[in-house]
Amino acid sequence: MRRAGRRGRQAQEGSPMENGVGQELGTPEAPAAEGVPAPRPPRARPRLVFHTQLAHGSPTGCIEGFTNVKELYAKIAEVFGISPTEILFCTLNTHKVDMQKLLGGQIGLEDFIFAHVRGETKEVEVTKTDDALGLTITDNGAGYAFIKRIKEGSIINRIQTVCVGDSIEAINDHTIVGCRHYEVARMLRELPRAQPFTLRLVQPKKAFDMIGQRTRSSKSPGEGRVVSGKETLRLRAQGPATLEEGPSPLEEEAARRVDDLLESYMGIRDSELASTMVEAAKESPGAAQLARGLDSVLGEFAFPQEFVAEVWAAVCQPKGGQE
Repeated sequence: MRRAGRRGRQAQEGSPMENGVGQELGTPEAPAAEGVPAPRPPRARPRLVFHTQLAHGSPTGCIEGFTNVKELYAKIAEVFGISPTEILFCTLNTHKVDMQKLLGGQIGLEDFIFAHVRGETKEVEVTKTDDALGLTITDNGAGYAFIKRIKEGSIINRIQTVCVGDSIEAINDHTIVGCRHYEVARMLRELPRAQPFTLRLVQPKKAFDMIGQRTRSSKSPGEGRVVSGKETLRLRAQGPATLEEGPSPLEEEAARRVDDLLESYMGIRDSELASTMVEAAKESPGAAQLARGLDSVLGEFAFPQEFVAEVWAAVCQPKGGQE
């Protein structure tokens, strides 16, 4: 009987390492209660791989493991053996300088990334005959401000060598590399009338016509996909990138209206800033509360009161809300 007991103990001692998974002696895994489903294992983090090309023509590369725009540029630069500072901006699913397809703070899981790199440098002399030059400026989130729109009939529109997509490198030999787009817009607004000034611009390298526009990437089936094609990878200036559902049509329309207001009041376009302001407005019962919220988060913008009121109205009043 004693030998049988030893064998029983040996079998019990051997059971904790069965299948290579140990359990503490005397604490076997409790079965799930009757009628209660067993807990599911945690969902594995997907491996997100994006395809990329240089917009003027290159082989296709793959990038992954980035959490913000600067890291994204560094990954693209590593793939193609260039410096990250060569990249002016990126577009999604087209090699063309299409300002409606700019890469901002979100990338769809099926998006194909085209990087536009530095081309020729040019200088133009401008005489400010009006307060507004007719430029809409945005930036790439990594130190380069560039022209997103030129208003027809404006001062800049009459200078044929200035084009949408040109990066503004210097104003009167004062470099503005590293400045945000709203800082550049402020500098241009503050230039005196009737006094000529010089813009040093860098145009993106020209794309080859042989590269066709893409609406979907050429990823293998299942690669980089997570449940819904509407999910996007949201890049953040601070903290890790996160997977989020794409905005609703109502949120997209509100962000477009706010982006238009940014251009009208400040001469900038910034879809990420517009989305941030939409989120803030949705949580604010009125324009006054929205103004305080924006001041605490985005105080450097110094938004005028009438602008904040229009933002709140653009986001909240279409829903039938009241201030």
